[in-house]
Amino acid sequence: MNERKVKVTRRGADRLQNGHLWIYRTDVEDVPAGVEAGDVVALVDGRGRFLGKAFWSARSKIALRVVTRDEVPVDEGFLAGRLSDAIALRERAFGDEPFVRLVHGEADLLPGLVVDRYADVAVIQTLVPATDRRKALLADLLANALSLRTVVERNDVRVRELEGLAQVKGVLRGPEPGPLEYREGAVRMKLDVLGGQKTGAFLDQRENHLRAGEYATGRCLDCFSYAGGFALQLARRAERVTAVEMQAPAVALLRENAVLNRAENLEVVESNAFDYLRDRADEEPAFDLVVLDPPAFAKNKDALPAARRGYKEINLRAIQVLKPGGILVTASCSYHLAEDALEGLVLDAANDAGRRVQVLERRGAGRDHPVLLGVPETRYLKCFVLRVV
Repeated sequence: MNERKVKVTRRGADRLQNGHLWIYRTDVEDVPAGVEAGDVVALVDGRGRFLGKAFWSARSKIALRVVTRDEVPVDEGFLAGRLSDAIALRERAFGDEPFVRLVHGEADLLPGLVVDRYADVAVIQTLVPATDRRKALLADLLANALSLRTVVERNDVRVRELEGLAQVKGVLRGPEPGPLEYREGAVRMKLDVLGGQKTGAFLDQRENHLRAGEYATGRCLDCFSYAGGFALQLARRAERVTAVEMQAPAVALLRENAVLNRAENLEVVESNAFDYLRDRADEEPAFDLVVLDPPAFAKNKDALPAARRGYKEINLRAIQVLKPGGILVTASCSYHLAEDALEGLVLDAANDAGRRVQVLERRGAGRDHPVLLGVPETRYLKCFVLRVV
């Protein structure tokens, strides 16, 4: 099929040349009549030179998402090949690990597609019209490649509304998944792929959960605990762990996971983490390790000023409740808050608390969430392991 040609500006062409995959609507010069949301189009510059093929979005500010720089058909065979490449990368990095992110959107050169695997169940998110139109095909390709029992869609995310897509969730292939369980190292976790947050679990933090557990000792505190990814790893080594979570369904799941892992040294507190930290900030420092893993405070640029205040507040309070020599594991999944900005906020918080901070590790999302150079949006999670003196 000869795709219709879309002309982009010099600025747009330069952006592609520098490695990015997105073209904004302001850099689209000419769109032929009849091009519909989700179509594959050929990109050309002002001289008519071929630049690549891209998914077209009719509503989003991101009008074009490049899928290939080659003049090849973007068809079933193409998509199967890209999925095969993504699966092979995870097998190389993790062997036969059955709980992984299989596709990480642009980072796997499949814009607008996320796939998480939990053994014989896959959860997909089709976030742009092009992948949404092809979700039945994608579900079939995944089911066949991995002998999956069930493929679920978790398209109940607000970002789809920017593309003119409705929020939906349900089973695409196979029977209802039912209750599931997955593992992070020796820790067992219950899983609800249809009702839980994200696709049911926070796989991007899995390697950081395991790493934090290696620092655990004495008394530990996990704030914004959700299902206990950090808390349960800490409980394997610490004398006592307090996990703070304010959402009742997550609290219930966290308590189930504590029982599942026989973590009798894990105390679950249903509370706002800000309030919990503030109430203990004036007490004698009591914790040997504190984890801060909040939800994204800055979902867009406009929210950044308030987000900065929030991140500084929780880091200040966490530093105040840490014993000298204690470990702070602090994370942000807000793309709009850069790593150096988070580091600066932690420094400001430490100065306000009259403490000094040593950086032990700078970490990010797990290896199943690769970063594509040239597309900084694929690097969103920041995680510092710090020592507070």
